[in-house]
Amino acid sequence: MKKLAYIDTLVDGLKKEGVYRVLPINYGPCSNVIDLNHRSVVNLSSNNYLGLANHPRVKQKAIEAIEKYGVGAGSVRTIVGNQDLLETLENLLAEFKQEEAVVCFQSGLTCNLGTIPAIVQPGDLIISDSLNHASIIDGVRLAKADKAVYKHSDMIDLERILKEKREQYHQVIIISDGVFSMDGDLAKLPAIVKLAEQYNALVYVDDAHGSGVLGHSGRGTVDHFGLHGKIDFIVGTLSKAIGVVGGYVATKKNVKEWLLHRARPLLFSTAIPPMALGAIIESVKMLMESDEYTKKLWDNARYFKQGMHALGFDIGHSETPITPVMIGEEAKTMAFSKALLDEGVFVSGIVFPTVPLGTGRLRVMISAMHEKKDLDFALEAFAKVGRRMNIIL
Repeated sequence: MKKLAYIDTLVDGLKKEGVYRVLPINYGPCSNVIDLNHRSVVNLSSNNYLGLANHPRVKQKAIEAIEKYGVGAGSVRTIVGNQDLLETLENLLAEFKQEEAVVCFQSGLTCNLGTIPAIVQPGDLIISDSLNHASIIDGVRLAKADKAVYKHSDMIDLERILKEKREQYHQVIIISDGVFSMDGDLAKLPAIVKLAEQYNALVYVDDAHGSGVLGHSGRGTVDHFGLHGKIDFIVGTLSKAIGVVGGYVATKKNVKEWLLHRARPLLFSTAIPPMALGAIIESVKMLMESDEYTKKLWDNARYFKQGMHALGFDIGHSETPITPVMIGEEAKTMAFSKALLDEGVFVSGIVFPTVPLGTGRLRVMISAMHEKKDLDFALEAFAKVGRRMNIIL
């Protein structure tokens, strides 16, 4: 028996469940239409909300950064990886987010893995929404504080935990996504802030899918709800609407000082490459100059949602461009995704364990780069496959 035969058994289990997949290969830029496995298909599965990942202005700044700084930072930030571009980006993001300070990480994932364990201690309590992103869940697991979970967006359940536990702990921090990535719904941030003020708790919001999408010029969920100064930690990503790579925490200056000493990804992993920093700076400047990209995104999202609703699909209760197309059973979800690809539309199937068992869905990610003809083509494909699989009439 070969040494890693137990892995074969695990992989065979995926195949029997109908959820095994071979990763497709994209042979070009991430755009509205992509060359996937050497076939042109409409792309409805990208986080490139504003189309900036391949924008000429953004690419040019990446090229200029390479010419001046090379391709890598060459060090962790705390040694010689703290390039002036990184300082420029953090100052620009703080201005954009209207917060005191920003700390940039190598990704949104490392942002949560590094920040959450650093800002709590033994004797503190983390209260987390049940549908928070996996990176939050992992960050919470790494923390030495106690943990509690409240039912998704259930403010009665959140207050129950606060009533029962607040007096037992030093610091209590409520953590929630700003936009929940699998369903597209918004956190009830005004209610969360009200409870936090009532019970003397801190608030931490991961706004990965709100940054660049909600609020004035894409300032995010906090701006959308008018809660500037009310949220203690605002996490964002630089790899979705911004179109490059990385993550950040917008917070107070003293928190930035602490994270630069105690956030492990900043201490033990090489800093963001300069070419990425140059590109990110330009993307943020473009958002600050105009809201044309966010307006186009929302116009496309409304158009597609209306079309899917008219066809009779269950698209959940999304409040954002994220549009879940609910299928249910895991194997059927993956079969639907494959059938759509055969029709020339790529939409990734999302199944357990990413979402609860039996709640499989196709997660459509609308972008500003989509043209109406792309969306019409996709709607026709959804109609054809949906009727063939008896999901719609």
